[in-house]
Amino acid sequence: MTSFCLHGVGVSSGIAIGHAHLVSNALLEVVHYPLPAHLIDAEISRFSDAIATVKQDLLKINSSLRKNAPAELAAFIGTHLMMLEDKSLAEIPKDIIRNELCNAEWAIKLQMDDIVDQFEQIEDDYLRERKQDVIQVVERVIKVLLGHPSQLSTERQTSALNEERKLILVAHDISPADAIQFKHHEFAAFITDVGGITSHTAILARSLNIPSIVALQKARDLIRDGELIIVDGSQGVVIVNPDISILTEYKLRQEQWELEQQKLQRIKTTKAVTLDGVAVALFANIEVPEDVVAVSASGATGIGLYRTEFLFMNRREMPDEEEQFQAYKTVAVAMKGLPVIIRTLDLGADKQMNPDTVVTCANPALGLRAIRYCLSEPQIFHTQLRALLRASQFGQIKILIPMLSNLAELRQCKLLLERAKISLRKQNMAFNENTPLGGMIEIPAAAINAEAFAKELDFLSIGTNDLIQYTLAIDRTDDAVAHLYNPIHPSVLKLITMTIKAGEKLGKSVSVCGEMAGDIKLTKLLVGMGLRQLSMHPSHILGVKQQILRSQASQLKDQARKILTQTDIEKIEPLLAKLNSSPHLKLK
Repeated sequence: MTSFCLHGVGVSSGIAIGHAHLVSNALLEVVHYPLPAHLIDAEISRFSDAIATVKQDLLKINSSLRKNAPAELAAFIGTHLMMLEDKSLAEIPKDIIRNELCNAEWAIKLQMDDIVDQFEQIEDDYLRERKQDVIQVVERVIKVLLGHPSQLSTERQTSALNEERKLILVAHDISPADAIQFKHHEFAAFITDVGGITSHTAILARSLNIPSIVALQKARDLIRDGELIIVDGSQGVVIVNPDISILTEYKLRQEQWELEQQKLQRIKTTKAVTLDGVAVALFANIEVPEDVVAVSASGATGIGLYRTEFLFMNRREMPDEEEQFQAYKTVAVAMKGLPVIIRTLDLGADKQMNPDTVVTCANPALGLRAIRYCLSEPQIFHTQLRALLRASQFGQIKILIPMLSNLAELRQCKLLLERAKISLRKQNMAFNENTPLGGMIEIPAAAINAEAFAKELDFLSIGTNDLIQYTLAIDRTDDAVAHLYNPIHPSVLKLITMTIKAGEKLGKSVSVCGEMAGDIKLTKLLVGMGLRQLSMHPSHILGVKQQILRSQASQLKDQARKILTQTDIEKIEPLLAKLNSSPHLKLK
């Protein structure tokens, strides 16, 4: 087998060695694997059995419908039954299995893609949207097939989990909704053809603390399922079918990396204090309540960002108030009185609730997202605010509003928060009347006007991911412009500095909860700029803490000031390198 290398953008450090696990673009569960000719008839039978099982399931559902059930429900089931009778789904996948010698899941997935493409060409909006029925029917069939995998697939996956033969996910792209599901899987790494270093998919990869690379362009096409690959997340390199010498070298590097991570555990209970006695609070970012386990293991002293939108994703209905309340309460109780900053719903851009109902937008990052969406859907926002307030009595909960751009939005939020409080008082439901309210500074307009926001809020949190995106006009999910994304751009640093000074002037705390907070190359700079609270994924906390323990805050302040006077990135980069080279080194 030929060995070759692919280069992309490393978004999560570390080294993984394992076997490729290819997934389709649309349905995460589907993998491709070849079949020998003598198993083809059995595979076709397996496919036919799956079609029959789905038919029986739908018929049972249809027969169990109440007499007063909506007519649309019976029509919906009838439509799906007719699709299962159509040869495009019932017969053509069999031809694909015969011709391509592949598994049934992959065959029906290929056929589904072809049918969906045909629907996309239809001008009539109603008919074009019928593609969702096709997708739903195929999903049912695939679920049945995956519930009875072939012996070949079972043996391959079991073998891959033995010893060092771990699975490395290979995909064209992975949505944040898909990535959140990886928390329940044991992938050694994942790589994708597209993506940016601060896309939400990349952020979730870092939260999993596994090596990950995006923007590889053709990895999904060039890598075969089951091939041995090495993923070097630190260098952004993928090596396919490595020879013995390369494999041996990377196994050594992997051991060294893991040893360094183990050494960091020694400072888990040590307080994050500089050599001259300046304390820095290190908080964790989480996506789901289950993440509090990793938070506790990291030694974090609070949660600086709970991204609640992941409670709303991978489903077709909004979570009701009780479900939200239980989720927020669970986190608050688990943190045992430590701060828990919960961000209100931030759907939009690359984070969608139900992919079947996404509204097309030319520039989603500039569209109806975050607080704009919540203010346009006041009932959804009201439900979340009530749930947050109810949970506030069980811990030190603080509410954080994302993507504020003007004071009018903030005042609307405060009005809706007060209405939520009034509704709870009327029902005699307990909550913390003094629940702090903060705002995210992630739009340049908000950073420039940070002092005005600080006057009306209890705290500020800088979302550097979007702040950089909007300041530099770079789509952070687009690998074509990934090389232009630079957190130390002088304009970005100026906006962060303005926000810090606004907080200092008015006595309001300012934190960073974006990816800059977890980048150990930027820790000393941020502390030197005056930040005393950083929030990041739990896996980064010990590395950042180590940087703080080795630093003199007084020296960092002087060194940071020299960096902030620069207007040229090319001059900032060597100064930053010097700042990181020694805690006692002064810049000239």
